[in-house]
Amino acid sequence: MSDIFNQLLAETDNEYAGIVDDGVAAGDVSGYIGTGNYAMNALLSGSIYGGLPQNKVTALAGEPSVGKTFYALNVCKQFLEDNANGFVFYFESESAISKQFITDRGIDAKRVGIVPVATVQEFRTQAVKILDKYMEGKDKPPMLFVLDSLGNLSTDKEMQDIADGKDTRDMTRAQLVRGAFRVLTLKLGKAQVPLIVTNHVYDVVGSYVPMKKMGGGSGLEYAASTIVFLSKKKDKDKDGDISGAIITASLRKSRMTVENKKVETRLNYAKGLDKYYGLLDLAIKFGVFKKVSTRIELPDGSKAFESQIEKDPEKYFDKEVLDVIDEFCKGEFLYGTTNMTEVENGTGN
Repeated sequence: MSDIFNQLLAETDNEYAGIVDDGVAAGDVSGYIGTGNYAMNALLSGSIYGGLPQNKVTALAGEPSVGKTFYALNVCKQFLEDNANGFVFYFESESAISKQFITDRGIDAKRVGIVPVATVQEFRTQAVKILDKYMEGKDKPPMLFVLDSLGNLSTDKEMQDIADGKDTRDMTRAQLVRGAFRVLTLKLGKAQVPLIVTNHVYDVVGSYVPMKKMGGGSGLEYAASTIVFLSKKKDKDKDGDISGAIITASLRKSRMTVENKKVETRLNYAKGLDKYYGLLDLAIKFGVFKKVSTRIELPDGSKAFESQIEKDPEKYFDKEVLDVIDEFCKGEFLYGTTNMTEVENGTGN
């Protein structure tokens, strides 16, 4: 490459400017954080061994009590387990987090900092201060941000109006949210710090078909690299008692994987998130396992009932089977990759 190209880049006086072939500091995905469920990992990254992008904004949206906070904490747990010197800043606006709530989920409470925030401005200012100080240091241990939740943040004006006894709505809130993410998105990318944002959804009035949309305006929609809508239904045990929930994750936006895909995951109230739930559906879809009458035919020709596989998933999903499923997931979920299901059926182009 000619010297003039490098000289012109240097003229920008931007330490992060460079030739794409050398890597894009704030743009390239630096890695992934596991969600605690193989199927969810595949939905978000195209690999059952992947998960959330490590240096991007990810939004988890859904109705109250659907599992947004639970998923966010599960990612925190995985992040801290994968990074022995890492830490988490948890920006909390719902007063729902306690020490016991954290420790009961097996999360190292000594490496989680709770930052209560009431307004959009508080979150923006405090997040920027932490990032700027972080970037000043030579030693940069892995760091994760969580905002739980965006939908519950007020504004300085709204707080002042309430203090003054005024019953008015702050019409500038959406602009403030957009402004906050305009400031934060590039800073997060440069610092290689992921941000998970939980948010509320509401029904779109006047839509011909039932639709849900995230609250807070378009700021998060533009800033997030990944947006996942969560919904749930009750899960019952063999005695008919409610034992947890089946959570459907729908990919509404992604810059890494194909949008509008769905997977199901299981949350057991006693055991937590089922790591293997959803894999059986993928294995059958890809032809790794075959459904024969009431049983499942395995790669070695043996058969097992679905209940047997669910009871002891590690026995049936060994490393070899997981690797095969992972290869099919690349074709199913990644952009620009031939769908391997279509290849098997002879319909791929």
